[in-house]
Amino acid sequence: MKFDEQAVLIGAREGEAQQVSAVPLESQLVALEDRYHELPGNAPAIERARLELAIARVRLGLAQHRQVWDSARKVFDVFIQEQAWQEAAEACDLMFQSGQEQSLSALGQGVWLAVTFPVEPELTLALLQHIVDETPDDADGAAVAAAVAIYVIELRQEEGRQKDSLLFFANQLLGAVARRHSQVETQQQFDFWLQKLELDQEDKILVRLRNIVDVLVQEDWWFDREALQQQLPLN
Repeated sequence: MKFDEQAVLIGAREGEAQQVSAVPLESQLVALEDRYHELPGNAPAIERARLELAIARVRLGLAQHRQVWDSARKVFDVFIQEQAWQEAAEACDLMFQSGQEQSLSALGQGVWLAVTFPVEPELTLALLQHIVDETPDDADGAAVAAAVAIYVIELRQEEGRQKDSLLFFANQLLGAVARRHSQVETQQQFDFWLQKLELDQEDKILVRLRNIVDVLVQEDWWFDREALQQQLPLN
């Protein structure tokens, strides 16, 4: 991990919903809804759920936040049932961004899924950045989330430009957290800060992240974590 003196907090996933489209969002919404209504009655539940998730993404861009929550929460259960971990985590991301009463619970569950299962590192980084954004400057939670993001990218992303890009952004994120947390300004200060918070010890940061997730979710879990863990390949 290197300290970047120009570090700034990054935005959500590169190339996703924030990308400006040539087609107005209203037109995209109509087209997606038409596709949804044209699905045959015997269409697989996951096919319907994926279209509903796409609709929810567009609704988020239109600031239709309650509808985003309702759609994402509905399809979340389908994705869990189908073991579609990527889409389940995306649904949690949308629920968090919709800003509803249970959005922090959705964020915690999305982070748990993204770190536990082989969800794309880009989405995992976006979810962990939400924790950074929600954490007070003097709390350690943001540092833990940023450090876990780097760990996940190193572990899961194949070598290449995409990995370099994700690591660059994740290291920027950690550098920005170090600044706001402890006024870190040099590489020497950064190295000391990493060791002091034990951010270079993967086993410890994963346990601490689990505690953060528990605080976010409280008792509002929508699935049985132990049952899902039994579906991991190592089991």
